[in-house]
Amino acid sequence: MTHIRHAIPSDLRGILEITNHEIIHGTAFWMTIPRTYQEQVQWFEAREKAGFPVFVAVDETQKVLGFASYGSFRVYDGYKHTVEHSVYVSPHAQGKGLGKALLKDLIAYAQHHKVHAMIAAITEGNTASVRLHEWFGFKHGGILPQTGIKFDQWLNLLFMYKILTTED
Repeated sequence: MTHIRHAIPSDLRGILEITNHEIIHGTAFWMTIPRTYQEQVQWFEAREKAGFPVFVAVDETQKVLGFASYGSFRVYDGYKHTVEHSVYVSPHAQGKGLGKALLKDLIAYAQHHKVHAMIAAITEGNTASVRLHEWFGFKHGGILPQTGIKFDQWLNLLFMYKILTTED
């Protein structure tokens, strides 16, 4: 049985394992050099200091199976009500609904904290991520062609968005 909860420092090795697997093997994370444990700690501390959530999906032994977080979309104050989020699930735990559970809790948290819009930046062709976001009502916002490169191939960036609040 899995459980979604706020991450704690002891979860960082599990988050790092998932992150580095994607950096080494996938195209969802546009980094090419694996993170160190200290870099993961700094990422977590920066999220906490800024008041941004980090959720983990854990099994009964508290092993991290996936994580989700959001942060600033852009640093300028005009974007202060918009966040960019990410959801990652360990390869052996994919296809079991953990991405949905994590994103559901992340959206609820964002709504509770008066976030107006959530942005997903997805590698074009990542069908699982697109379907996950469509499930929650995210709309296609456009594609930026050949925006990144990994494994010697150009990658296109698909933006999806969801407006969480409406004007009164």
